[in-house]
Amino acid sequence: MRRGHFLKSDHDDDPMSGMANLFDLAMVFAVALMVALVTRFQMTEMIADEDFTVVKNPGKANMEIIKKKGKTIEKYKGTQGKSSKGKGKKVGTAYQLENGEIIYIPEE
Repeated sequence: MRRGHFLKSDHDDDPMSGMANLFDLAMVFAVALMVALVTRFQMTEMIADEDFTVVKNPGKANMEIIKKKGKTIEKYKGTQGKSSKGKGKKVGTAYQLENGEIIYIPEE
């Protein structure tokens, strides 16, 4: 028996034999990266079946409201400082407490 013969396999002659393993490794890395990004940015609600509402940058000029209902996702941008045109009606009153909490009381 030759020395080192047990280390040699039948696939050593094919230079492309390692490419399948590299592709598998790249796919596992891509899936792990996507899972890490979803959990890092706390976007697990986006892939769940639950309805939700997210408020980004509340109280600022660039405030956004993202609302998911069923399979539709709607995005609203704030228009702070701009006058909105159209007719509307008063739907309630909001009060800010000393600790900063805001309470909304709808009108009947």
